[in-house]
Amino acid sequence: MTDQATTNSHVLVTGGARGIGEAIVRQVAQSGFDVTFTFSRSEEDANALARNLSEQYPNQSFMARQLDLADRESVDAFADDLAERDAFFGFIHNAGMSYDALTAMVDQNRAEKVMQLNFWAMTRLISGIVRPMLAARRGRIVGIGSITFSHGVTGNAVYAASKGAMMSYIKTLAIEVARRGVCANYVAPGFVDTDMLAPYQDYRKKMESQIPLRRFAKPEEIAGLVDFLLSPPAAYITGTVIPIDGGIHAGLPVQR
Repeated sequence: MTDQATTNSHVLVTGGARGIGEAIVRQVAQSGFDVTFTFSRSEEDANALARNLSEQYPNQSFMARQLDLADRESVDAFADDLAERDAFFGFIHNAGMSYDALTAMVDQNRAEKVMQLNFWAMTRLISGIVRPMLAARRGRIVGIGSITFSHGVTGNAVYAASKGAMMSYIKTLAIEVARRGVCANYVAPGFVDTDMLAPYQDYRKKMESQIPLRRFAKPEEIAGLVDFLLSPPAAYITGTVIPIDGGIHAGLPVQR
């Protein structure tokens, strides 16, 4: 999808240096948006991405911003800054962290860090970025969640809870901001071929055998859906949960 952005349309992406986030940044840049994206530790990758896009699209603006979403003070300061800036057209909360533990073995400190990064940081950033959107009477907010919000996966209780909280928040947000022309949606990927799934490589064949399409998603496929949600034809889509999971949501994994 190209040339969908209007003049000075600006998109903010969290966790944009690698994986799904990088694919989203590249896709929306191709569609004509200026892009600011955050990163935590991948400074070299982030700066290289910003330089590369600046060379590809010299008439657009690209900025990599270091931000530790687990640090509440840093998130608060960034959110306050967003509230005072010109309106962004889009906000995509992609950054996230996983935590594998059986429910009976959950460590609360680690669980709270997951909730802070996956959920609370998103809500705080939205509280800042949505105010200028409401004043401008336009905007698109997309949360990158997970199918685990509705599908139990052994060892994923805390991660799934954080993604479920995201979903519930975004649905309510969508109702509250709709009259001012702001749309909010939740994208629920299944298994995506990124570094986050590297620990599961030993089980990959078994996992893929339970996916109707028999493969993991490509980051670019998630990015394409996000790009569509920023486009003019998506202006009437809000408050939705959109699975992109190769068919996992369609039925039980055990078939005859």
